[in-house]
Amino acid sequence: MRVIAKKILREFWQRHADCEQQLKAWFQETSKSEWRNTKDIKNEYPSASFLADNRVVFNIKGNHYRLVVKINYDYQMVWIRFIGMHSEYDKIDATKI
Repeated sequence: MRVIAKKILREFWQRHADCEQQLKAWFQETSKSEWRNTKDIKNEYPSASFLADNRVVFNIKGNHYRLVVKINYDYQMVWIRFIGMHSEYDKIDATKI
């Protein structure tokens, strides 16, 4: 998978250093993956949640942070749509960002 854009993750972990290793690990694992459907993701990330329009929510650092991505399985691309604290996630509509 090609992750667009690592810069968003980097800027976030510079402000929230406690999740740097988890975000780096997620990026590396995702970059090496070849997900074809939600089942492939669920095998690697059992706690991932699936939303409409190929959006996936990943729990980072024990669900303290939430990462929302949009996936195009055919082109093997992952777009980061949101990264934030759980309380910030509660204030957004993850299906529209």
